[in-house]
Amino acid sequence: MKVAIVDLAYGNVGSIRFALERLGVSSIVTADRDQIASADRVLLPGVGAAGQAMERIRELGLFELLRSLPQPALGICLGMQLLFDWSEEGRTQCLGIIAGRVRALEPAPDRPVPHMGWSRLDVRDDAVGLMTGDYVYFAHGYACDTGPAVLASADYGRKVPAVIRHRNWLGVQFHPERSGATGSRFLESFLAAPAAAPERADRLWSQ
Repeated sequence: MKVAIVDLAYGNVGSIRFALERLGVSSIVTADRDQIASADRVLLPGVGAAGQAMERIRELGLFELLRSLPQPALGICLGMQLLFDWSEEGRTQCLGIIAGRVRALEPAPDRPVPHMGWSRLDVRDDAVGLMTGDYVYFAHGYACDTGPAVLASADYGRKVPAVIRHRNWLGVQFHPERSGATGSRFLESFLAAPAAAPERADRLWSQ
């Protein structure tokens, strides 16, 4: 299996590669369009600011490529947020793969922002290798709104979508590479996902 981690020159790439290696899967870190397009699985990592990430995606000429990928793909943390239309962080236009917006979390005396630590999941669909009651590790100050793509949520002052699925894309707001056995179980489920039929972007995103 060829696994490509999109190289935006930021983020948690090393820990993601190590998490995959623990599962016996090697990966490449690349910004090369052909390498990404030919991969069996694509991961879009994320630690950083939405505006800088989108600027980098455009500089690398990856905007339309990421939108048109047919194979199973996974956005992690900021990588999940970039799948939506727009983010409050820097008032950023994102990839627009999933309809919706990303908003800042509201702080409270017992609920600092960014949200950093372990939170319990409420899972609507266990097909992604997760179960209600699982704890996973979060590190974020923004989160997408809830909607039909949400498969699992956590509670942090409001319902925080923790897992989303839209066609060939999965997204997780938490960090599977830092979530112990639960994170490994999720990654195993993603790697085992059936490959999508090769479709062109104009069909894939207009359905």
